[in-house]
Formats: sequence, structure tokens, C-alpha cells
Amino acid sequence: MEVDCASELQIEDVRHHPVEMVAMLRNLLCEGAKVTADPKRVGFYEVENREVVYYIHVSPTSKKIMLLATWPAEAGLEGAHQAA
Repeated sequence: MEVDCASELQIEDVRHHPVEMVAMLRNLLCEGAKVTADPKRVGFYEVENREVVYYIHVSPTSKKIMLLATWPAEAGLEGAHQAA
């Protein structure tokens, strides 16, 4: 999935996540983060950094990105378990 960060990136937060999470998603997409297509749903993706996985949908017509869900990344969970 390629993202055009030269134009204004439209992200709709349908679940009212913290503003910081939406900003981090925007940064990850513009920096070329790891994006994995959902094999069961066309237009749905997981965007991952070390701490959080973002589940998004990209509209095929408007290219608007909808942030649907987030959860802790496995790498982040491993670090938390080691610290405990």
C-alpha cells in the first residue's frame, strides 16, 4: 500500500482513539511503516510499529483512511513481560 503524504492525508477515527494515536498512525504511514494487507478483506490493513498495531480501511474511491482498531504489538508485549 502506498500513501501520498504530499497531499493532506485524510484519516477518519471512527472509534475516537486519542489524538496522539491518530498522529502516530499518520507519521507511520508517511515514513513507510510495515503495512500488511488483511488476506480476508480487500482494502483492510494492519500498520505496525514496535508498540501498537493499527487496523485500518482505505476507501478505494476517496483514498480516505479509516482507523478502526488498535492493539498492543507482540514486540511491545514481550518487552513488558521481560520488565515484569
